[in-house]
Amino acid sequence: MLVAGLILPLAMTAGTAANAITGVFEDVPDDLGFTEPSEQSVLLAADGSVIARFYAENRIVVSSDQISQPMKDAAVAIEDRRFYEHHGIDVQGTLGALFSNIVSGGTSGGSSITQQYVKNSLVEQGRTLGDDDLVKTATEQTLSRKINEARYAIAVEKTMTKDEILTGYLNLVQFGPSQYGVETAAQYYFSKSAKDLSYLEAATLAGITQNPAKWDPVKHPDNSFERRNVVLTTMLRDGYITQEEYDAGVNVPVEDTLHVSRQVAGCGAAGNSAYFCEYVVKDLLQDESWGKDAADRTRQLYRGGLVIRTSLDPKKQEIAFNTVTKHQPVDDPSGIEASLTSIEPGTGHIVAMVQNTRWGTPNETDDRMTQVNVNVGKTMGGGSGFQTGSTFKIFTLVEWIRAGHSGKDVVSLNADTTFPAGTFKASCSPRSAMTSWRVSNLGWPGGANTVEYAIKNSINGGAAHMAMQLDLCDIINDAEKMGVRLGNPDAEWNYGPSLVLGANEATPLSMAVAVSTLANDGTRCDPMSYTTIEDQDGNVISKRSPKCEQVLEPDVARQVTKVLQGVVTPGATGDKARLADGRPVAGKTGTANNDWHAWFVGYTPQLATAVWQGHIEGNISMLNSTINGRFYREVYGGLFPAMIFSEYTSQSLEGVPPASFPAPSQPNIPTRPHYEAPAEEEHEEATEEPAVEEPDNAAPEPAEDPENWENNGNGAEGTKVESN
Repeated sequence: MLVAGLILPLAMTAGTAANAITGVFEDVPDDLGFTEPSEQSVLLAADGSVIARFYAENRIVVSSDQISQPMKDAAVAIEDRRFYEHHGIDVQGTLGALFSNIVSGGTSGGSSITQQYVKNSLVEQGRTLGDDDLVKTATEQTLSRKINEARYAIAVEKTMTKDEILTGYLNLVQFGPSQYGVETAAQYYFSKSAKDLSYLEAATLAGITQNPAKWDPVKHPDNSFERRNVVLTTMLRDGYITQEEYDAGVNVPVEDTLHVSRQVAGCGAAGNSAYFCEYVVKDLLQDESWGKDAADRTRQLYRGGLVIRTSLDPKKQEIAFNTVTKHQPVDDPSGIEASLTSIEPGTGHIVAMVQNTRWGTPNETDDRMTQVNVNVGKTMGGGSGFQTGSTFKIFTLVEWIRAGHSGKDVVSLNADTTFPAGTFKASCSPRSAMTSWRVSNLGWPGGANTVEYAIKNSINGGAAHMAMQLDLCDIINDAEKMGVRLGNPDAEWNYGPSLVLGANEATPLSMAVAVSTLANDGTRCDPMSYTTIEDQDGNVISKRSPKCEQVLEPDVARQVTKVLQGVVTPGATGDKARLADGRPVAGKTGTANNDWHAWFVGYTPQLATAVWQGHIEGNISMLNSTINGRFYREVYGGLFPAMIFSEYTSQSLEGVPPASFPAPSQPNIPTRPHYEAPAEEEHEEATEEPAVEEPDNAAPEPAEDPENWENNGNGAEGTKVESN
């Protein structure tokens, strides 16, 4: 018989058999080329705290000194008692197993720890490389596989110490349904590191590897109790524990020793940072600066043991989530969503990204769960963006200043009129301007006043008359340069005049980037979600630096900021966005038609933030809504978004010394005659500007409505967008 001839007559002595078998296996490779075992990757916040873990196999590779001696002893006792004596093959165990297999027709049993290390290494190599044939070959129940495994085991013993082999084995083998390696197992079952395992805990773990499903101590504690005691018996037999230790442990229920710490893989475990987590994952997989391609980057994320350090500030993230959900609760019957994205000017670091929804797939028990990140566009896990309302007046103001005009210039505030086709200019899309456009003011009678006044009170007529003197394409160009992006990558900009009042659908993240450009003296820094990627050996394989570009002249940004500071003053539309400590702040409110969407985008020199409120599904009115138990006839940017911005920014910068915005190098001199602001308006530098006469048709302040107290002098704005 071929098999009998191969393994030699069983009547031979063990020594003779060993010599003969070793002779058969003389032709073995010197270098097996095993890959590093798959290891979980971890996503860290800026302070080093864990956001999420990713793995195909939940494994944490540790060194020998991070595994307790009782754990090593237990594995040797139950799996390979002659481990320290043989040279890769336990001849006695192998001969006995083969004889049994010849008689029964089976193919299992008798593998040494070294052989098991080889088998698991080959399986792991196949999984890592995506080579199903290699996995199949390494696990098939054939004598040829056993022989090849034994050959490799001899080679391993020539190049690795016993301790290295045992450590490698304990890092590879499966200890549960999704627990690979002894460190992950120790953390899962006992909430401790492998270096701290007791002999009783070690015996439980060592008993699992033979059949992880059957001996699972969580699902089958009775089975595990029986198996653990078998391991204890072998440890006593081989002198690894004393009789006293055996007696003390053998009757202890397995359940009494467990302290299970369950882990959830991926962004589902990231809590209120789940949407940021998912954004980082998409950012990683699309980043061509590391990895061969997206498939390789995916493989490394789930098997490479990467350490990804992100920009997220856990303190600001917690403040953001608590503030957003305080004003717009997660399960509010209104069904309205709200979000906040915050960026550090000068770096582009995303320090907070939240929304008032639970991350996940909608199901029968929770149909409001969603994986749509409302802060970003479709390519990054979001939607099509949202109409920005009057926040987009920022870019008309930017182009106004950039074109040489002034915040002190007088413009008509007249609205409630239809601008005929051809009134506006769009050089890049002339046909877009060849349409009529009706604009209305909410509570403003018209007249004329300064650009500062028009922006402060968000008067549509003022913005429209400013845009009449500009090129609409230049306004969009400024917005794009500053970082504004449409949510739908396949959509095209609407260059019609309604763009002035926010008809285009942009993402909150990109609006935060845009105002961070103003905070950073006209230099845009692209949003950054992570800073470094390290491999499992601690080598930095990707390092990101801020990617910044000067897109506006500093003095243009400063003059725009000076005007936008007026928005966040008593009685202006951004009244509720004022900061608790009185620190300098600038920003803009925005409300889309029919209260579809409400915004506040604002900034200090240290922090730029966009707050959005509306419906994920798109243009659904928030008029006559009951939010957090209170009825609101109108929901607008100067209400919830402004309050959220104020509370978030005030708390996030608590203890940080206030910083002032740099003053424009040139006085804000009007380019045409204008009037002095009404007495009730406060202008910090009014005394520095030339005195001028007030025109007869200056717009009066709107009358307060005792029946609409929410809007009286504290943030009602005039944005009504008529599509063109």
